[in-house]
Amino acid sequence: MYPKRLFLIACTLLAAATAHAEWHYDKQAIMGTEVHLQFWYQDEQKARQINRAVMDEFRRLDAALSPYKEDSELSRVNREAGQGPVQISDELARIVDKSLFYSRQTHGAFDITFATLGSLYNFRDGKQVDSDTTENLRDAIGYHHLQLDRSKGTLRYGDSRTKIDLGGIAKGYAVDRAVDILKQYGVTNANVSAGGDARLLGDKRGKPWLVGIRHPRDKSKNAAVIPLENTAISTSGDYERFFIDDDDHRVHHIFDPATGKPADTDSKDGEAADRDSVEETLISVSVIGPAGFDTDPLSTSVFVLGKSKGLALIDQMDGYEAIVIDADRQMFFSRGLAGPQP
Repeated sequence: MYPKRLFLIACTLLAAATAHAEWHYDKQAIMGTEVHLQFWYQDEQKARQINRAVMDEFRRLDAALSPYKEDSELSRVNREAGQGPVQISDELARIVDKSLFYSRQTHGAFDITFATLGSLYNFRDGKQVDSDTTENLRDAIGYHHLQLDRSKGTLRYGDSRTKIDLGGIAKGYAVDRAVDILKQYGVTNANVSAGGDARLLGDKRGKPWLVGIRHPRDKSKNAAVIPLENTAISTSGDYERFFIDDDDHRVHHIFDPATGKPADTDSKDGEAADRDSVEETLISVSVIGPAGFDTDPLSTSVFVLGKSKGLALIDQMDGYEAIVIDADRQMFFSRGLAGPQP
């Protein structure tokens, strides 16, 4: 009698717990973008604590890594590292080290020193840098200027004019940190995104997450919708921050370190500057892989490299795939997504 009764009580408690489990949602403006959080959890009060912990982590990273906050660690380093070695946190050292890794892997297509000139652009006011300033500062751009000493925890800029910006890697790192926190609380199903970077924990309770890749010329539409689970995806596009200049060209925020200018700006109607370059010029890149700390810099790298070199880079990396859209609005895939070739 007693075992049956205990079994009934246990089933009742389990049913009650399941009944209270639900999806929890939040959206907040942090790190210069919208941070979205969705996760499944059974305890509403604990879910609020988890939500707060995740958003607090995004705010902590914004306070440390923002180039727009004068008291951030990054701003301090930009002010002082050109004069000599500066002590930096283990976290910043790790992010700079990863940035340097991708700079070497992409032969400079990914380079956080683009900020030497990029920081002088104002996309809100439609302000770009004149040709004289670009020419004068271009040799201050280059990852070889960054002298990182992991053993001493210091960073020095070889050129006093050099500046860095972590916009191409910090949000990917942040969504990974958010997932780490969710895992610590026992969350097994979640979707965290910050701008163009998303990290998916598990699936959507028995079905894949459907992740939309925005149409680069129509924000009301998706260019593609991809079923994903337990992975990261980062998208870089020329539509995220841009303005149209007096010559009717799109000036966007993804810089080519080799020129010190936005990578292959295109015209207002989306056509490349000339037909010879239309097949290589990209307007949107999405990279899928295990962690945002890697997919974020890789999406920027592929954008700068162009279609052929960019897809070749992804094809040689195990566990990564890419979807790119060229200036002619044609979509192309890395080898693993394209399927068998004839």
